[in-house]
Amino acid sequence: MNIKDFVNVLNSEFITGVPDSLLKPFCDYINSEYEGRHIVAANEGNAVGLAAGYYISTGKVPVVYMQNSGIGNVVNPVCSLLNEKVYGIPVIFVVGWRGEPGKKDEPQHIFQGEITRSLLEGLSLKCFVLDENTDYSELKEFIEENNLPASKQSIAVIVKKGALEYENKIKYQNEFCINREKAIEDIANAADNDFIISTTGKISRELFEFKEHNDMSHSNEFLNVGSMGHCSSIALSVAINNPDKRIWCLDGDGALLMHMGAMATIGSINPDNLIHIVLNNAAHDTVGGVHTCADNINICEIAKACGYKKVVSVSEYEEIAPVLEDCKSDKTLTLVEIKVKQGARADLMRPNIAPVDNMKEFMKLLKNKNGEE
Repeated sequence: MNIKDFVNVLNSEFITGVPDSLLKPFCDYINSEYEGRHIVAANEGNAVGLAAGYYISTGKVPVVYMQNSGIGNVVNPVCSLLNEKVYGIPVIFVVGWRGEPGKKDEPQHIFQGEITRSLLEGLSLKCFVLDENTDYSELKEFIEENNLPASKQSIAVIVKKGALEYENKIKYQNEFCINREKAIEDIANAADNDFIISTTGKISRELFEFKEHNDMSHSNEFLNVGSMGHCSSIALSVAINNPDKRIWCLDGDGALLMHMGAMATIGSINPDNLIHIVLNNAAHDTVGGVHTCADNINICEIAKACGYKKVVSVSEYEEIAPVLEDCKSDKTLTLVEIKVKQGARADLMRPNIAPVDNMKEFMKLLKNKNGEE
């Protein structure tokens, strides 16, 4: 379906959500055409709150978009805010269907894909599946028969891969100059035999490829391929339970923003063996490049306010090596922000190790280094 027809049939003046690669035509279009009426939210639950505020203010129906992995973040506000037994706030959800049964996808999307429709229907959301053959009139009929906003019900449009098309593809850029891949190479070399926990998306893929091509062991890296925003919490717990090991957490700005409260927990516990590195390109790079708000906030000042003992921001490549050396020699809870440019190679490899095998090897190495049998 042409994106203009799709947005027209949704008939909403306010759109908010978290970008998804399957929804790139939709995201590109609303970024171009919905200025002032579109907000990229920190997480999907945040988007539901924004949508509710819009309805309360105007009485009009908002749209919330997301990848199906974000359904978990909306369960609470859908049940305790939108539902007709509470406030009866109508929202149209647009959900990218990663891991659709019968379609090849990454491991973290498989189970989520299997339960996508049942999850949404379990939340009392009537569902419509959009594919490349869907006619405009079919979607229009579905929306009209649900009688929004009078019905006080929320509905969901599940979007299959290739269902939407938009001729004006947007290439997003920023003004930073550091290549993320090169920065990750330096971090991997500096970490050496320490333990690395990396966030979902391109960051983990770039780390894996560098080590793979340089015959470096993957046993000391945990690739957090799903659960966006939780990498730093995993790293915190590993650091607490292995106080004599140095733990490097490779995070992205989008993931950091998604569950930024984790920084407060990290700072309050203050593990002196944790190095939290945020590769900030102010974008959701893995799912199309739509900008986050990370270039409008001061991540280092936030970390400092949360209790991180040492914070540093790097914007020039030459600054990386000395900062990493300091991290190795200074046993202090540290956050390093590295401002990196957008984009990644089209031929970037994907990990060829199953997630569970990666975890087992990581656990085995931790156990061996703890002197356990």
